[in-house]
Amino acid sequence: MITENQYFDGNVKSLGYETADGKSTIGIINPGEYTFGTAQKEMMHVIEGELAALLSEATGWQIIKAGSTFEVPANSSFKVKTTVQTAYLCQYR
Repeated sequence: MITENQYFDGNVKSLGYETADGKSTIGIINPGEYTFGTAQKEMMHVIEGELAALLSEATGWQIIKAGSTFEVPANSSFKVKTTVQTAYLCQYR
């Protein structure tokens, strides 16, 4: 089954699906700054565009370009900001 997700007044949209490996979403982030919370470990893959990520225990923003991945621990939060539409794949593991 495919689920539709919408956050931040429609500025972040994704489609969710599940495989034998677990749940994933693939989506688009519009320009802006957003804070997300996690229940599970997340692996974020930037597919197109670029964003800056501020992880809960980091002291500064990391630039994540297309083709790069970052991990977010379970039960935490992180911020992302971007100036261009950015496509991502998020795997919940």
